[in-house]
Amino acid sequence: MKLKFTKMHGLGNDFILMDFLRPVGNSVDASAFPALAKRLCHRRFGIGADQLLLLCPSDVADFRMRIFNADGSEVEMCGNGIRCLAKYLWDRGLTKEKVIRIETMAGIISPEKVNGLVRVDMGAPVLDPEKIPVEMAYSSKSNVQNSKTRYPGLRTLNSEAIIDYPLVIEDREFRITCVSMGNPHAVIIVDNVSEFPVAYYGPMIERHRIFPKRTNVEFIEILSPKEIRMRVWERGAGETMACGTGASASAVAAHLKGLTEREISIHLSGGVLSVAWVEDGHVYMTGPAEEVFGGEIVV
Repeated sequence: MKLKFTKMHGLGNDFILMDFLRPVGNSVDASAFPALAKRLCHRRFGIGADQLLLLCPSDVADFRMRIFNADGSEVEMCGNGIRCLAKYLWDRGLTKEKVIRIETMAGIISPEKVNGLVRVDMGAPVLDPEKIPVEMAYSSKSNVQNSKTRYPGLRTLNSEAIIDYPLVIEDREFRITCVSMGNPHAVIIVDNVSEFPVAYYGPMIERHRIFPKRTNVEFIEILSPKEIRMRVWERGAGETMACGTGASASAVAAHLKGLTEREISIHLSGGVLSVAWVEDGHVYMTGPAEEVFGGEIVV
């Protein structure tokens, strides 16, 4: 069987996009998607990508996006991926809407065209440990802060937020701030992110017992109140060149700690994203999306 695909990327965070819109889309059994993602995302034996994106019909929004990591795991949301999906839809005339409503496992997300870039309403950050999720049985109450009082307008189910929680990994103690942008993130400030051993500590933090669904890990360096530099270890994909949800979570964490303003530029390995945490509580992430090539692959 041959499957059509389009290779895309957002700041080097790359994707295999497959169109499953009825009635002319690809046809494959849904149970095969995890194995298909592992095979196609492999950079030696497949097309090569960080994630597999599936464009599907939706009963509750304009379209639906499903996301499978290179390890075959399905995840809730991908900021760079949804920008690429939106560009695919606009470029092929599949929608004339400037703002698109896309169903994801993290809810309905709305990308829009802005001056040749794609701006995405990422929704409100979640700091409630139970909803991120973070296993509070392993947390120190002295490092769980009252977010309801200090940070009004956040979408939390209780008044607790994990900010600067000390997490010991081998010989090193990290101070993590935990945020969900529809998927879990642990944000860590380091002195020199360019030289930091992301590939060593990233997988150990990703799979630490405090994170029952694993976590994405962002290592950030504060450059100024308006700029940070970030590297990311993505859950199920490893270190990637960019992460939209991770950039959003990092902007929230840095502002919560009083280190940055509400609107900042985030320098990633693949380029720059603009992230704004606006007064209504929503986070808006703006960046490019590029199509690389298309083709067919035999599976």
